[in-house]
Amino acid sequence: MATTPPAPSSRPNPAQWVWYAFGGKLPDRCAEWVLHDVTCRTWALRHLARALTQLAPFCAVLMLLPGPMWIRLSSLALGVLVGLFYSVCYMGETGEHRAIKHGFPPGVARDTRAMRRDLDRANKHGVGYRPWWE
Repeated sequence: MATTPPAPSSRPNPAQWVWYAFGGKLPDRCAEWVLHDVTCRTWALRHLARALTQLAPFCAVLMLLPGPMWIRLSSLALGVLVGLFYSVCYMGETGEHRAIKHGFPPGVARDTRAMRRDLDRANKHGVGYRPWWE
């Protein structure tokens, strides 16, 4: 059974990660980490963590507005649901854009995820296996 490669050692610090979560470019030494971030097994959960980080300031401002608590909480819930919906809809494109921004050629994140998925499938079921729905 093949093991997954270790995560890159040059990680961003917390302030850099927040900048990255809001769409900023990290230093060149973190480019390998960015590719890992958008292609690892948990890339979708990482994407959702970045999306929630982007939504947090708006949620805080919304809770500080005057008015009944039930209106603020329902507005908060609906805003988070809509924000996460759009974030999930464009998850692949956003990951691809992050990889391109950090110097990787277009399509590398998608291809890396597909290669990892195929390798995991081959390790689990054998070479040549394809599920019936593909």
